[in-house]
Amino acid sequence: MSDQTGLTLTLDGASVSFTKGESIFQVAERHGKEIPTLCYDDRLDAFGACRLCIVEVEGARAPVASCTTKAEPGMRVTTRSGALEMHRRVLLELVVSENREVDVDELSGYASQELTTLVDRYDARTGRFEGRISGTSRPDDPNPFILRDYANCISCYRCVRVCAEQEGDYAISIMNRGFDTQITTEFEGHLKESACTFCGQCVQTCPTGALGDIKALRHKAIEKPVEKTRSICPYCGVGCAVDIMTKGDQIVGIQPAMDGPANEGALCVKGQFAFDFVHHPDRLKTPFVRNDHGQLVPTTWEVALDKAAAGLLAAVNEHGRHSLYAVASGRAPNEAGYVMQKFVRAGLGTSYIDNCSRA
Repeated sequence: MSDQTGLTLTLDGASVSFTKGESIFQVAERHGKEIPTLCYDDRLDAFGACRLCIVEVEGARAPVASCTTKAEPGMRVTTRSGALEMHRRVLLELVVSENREVDVDELSGYASQELTTLVDRYDARTGRFEGRISGTSRPDDPNPFILRDYANCISCYRCVRVCAEQEGDYAISIMNRGFDTQITTEFEGHLKESACTFCGQCVQTCPTGALGDIKALRHKAIEKPVEKTRSICPYCGVGCAVDIMTKGDQIVGIQPAMDGPANEGALCVKGQFAFDFVHHPDRLKTPFVRNDHGQLVPTTWEVALDKAAAGLLAAVNEHGRHSLYAVASGRAPNEAGYVMQKFVRAGLGTSYIDNCSRA
């Protein structure tokens, strides 16, 4: 413990403590100092690509990237100065000069507004470096989930790194250099032909909307503010925390909760994209029962429940309680799943129950 306690450095004139192994960026963030960055995601190994997070360290020949520089005892660090702010503004102007657009819809993804926010904060919409646009978009990719709009890519590689470091899929990679740098799959194919599992992690970490949520963006024409409601994904027993995005009474998308204790920002393809059933036009809005001719006809809940109860009771009386087997829906709320198992176990006296999407 001796090497983990009592360590201090000077941060913007104040003495602060830190833990051995922390980067300057982590120390500054923990002490309420806001350092801009575009390539940083605290779930990933620090990369130091965007250079926005540079800070001045007394005695260092030049500013250093705070995300990749470890804190050391006695350091004197300056996170904001005239020179640093000018450096950051020029960098943002250069980044913007290569992008087709800066303003993207917030439905694109969790981090999609990061570039826009920084550009506005540093008043970097000058256009003085405007010129060639980097990245080639892939509108030909037919997948229904992920927009590949690489004309907005800034080569932060967060998408590539989250796919490798968090998901272990290694479905996307980087090819070429300079203006020809491109995020791609093996053999430059479509995502469905790669190792992609459509978890959506690349979408949610992208700071520019170069990778976007196609299903959410279909609702951008709805002229209502986006609201987020914290909930739990019902598709399996892991208990992933999600933020349900709505416009009015319409669910328009799902985002993973970055502070979710079970998932820490991760979701599977179902948790991320399988929400259409809620507002699907084919969803049943009234119960049906079979008439004397075996045809399904609409009825009231009272009639439907009475008929279901009579049928279950008849099966138990004729074949015994273990003749029944129940399957709960993964699309039902967790409370409904609990009631279902309680009904089967306590009401019917059997343990023959499962869930269609259990982990």
